[in-house]
Amino acid sequence: MSDDDYVYDEDSGEWVPAAEAAANHRLAAQVEVRDAVGNVLADGDQVTLVKDLDVKGAGQTLKRGTLIKSIRLTGDAQEIDCRYDGIKGLVLRAEFVRKR
Repeated sequence: MSDDDYVYDEDSGEWVPAAEAAANHRLAAQVEVRDAVGNVLADGDQVTLVKDLDVKGAGQTLKRGTLIKSIRLTGDAQEIDCRYDGIKGLVLRAEFVRKR
């Protein structure tokens, strides 16, 4: 890419220089996600729930102590993306999990 290249930034709704967009993307990737007790979480970690959680739309309750395998960070400091049997697209708040 040259200095004249611009890309559309969906977050701001503006056209920004490509170099600036790449720098913003790198900063967003460096978000530090911490669990309920302060441990830093990373992609692929296993976590357990520290509280019973009602899952909206699934009509199911995940009980305290439930093991969630292979989490993925979303770029948001408070949310993690994960899978659990029978629930697609499960997003949990980091404050309700503890790293294993």
